[in-house]
Amino acid sequence: MKYLLLTAFLCSSLFSIQNSDKLFECTQIFNERKNELLVELERIDEQKQALNALKTATEELLKQKEAKLSLKEEEVNAKLEQISEKEKKIKAMLEKDAQILKELKSTKMNKISQTFAKMKAGAAANVLSDMDEKEAATILQSLKPKVVGKILTKMDPKKASKLTQLLAK
Repeated sequence: MKYLLLTAFLCSSLFSIQNSDKLFECTQIFNERKNELLVELERIDEQKQALNALKTATEELLKQKEAKLSLKEEEVNAKLEQISEKEKKIKAMLEKDAQILKELKSTKMNKISQTFAKMKAGAAANVLSDMDEKEAATILQSLKPKVVGKILTKMDPKKASKLTQLLAK
């Protein structure tokens, strides 16, 4: 029986040595894998830091671009406002110039009308016959109807007819 116990003890010792070797191998594999994972984790951490640095730099660049864009936008708005003011001034000047031109034409027409009103009907008819029909009609419109009638009777009938048609329009 001692023999049997001794054999059982030896077998269990051998089995435990084998288990111990397997346990040592597993621990060694786990340690190696742990080291690999630590290296990988360190590499991921470095990439994360690089990504954060890139993100920060990109955000800063974006802020600078937005600031420049905002500044340019303000400049454009200021220029647009200046242009609008100048446009308003120009429109006002054009209206004023148009009014002055209208007054000048009116004054000129009044003087011409007064001149033709003071002329004898025959002389006025000769001058108006030689003028452009539209200009002659404009002058006749500014005269009193009685004077127009006298002038038209002294004119060539064809010319008087054309001028009368223009006056009727």
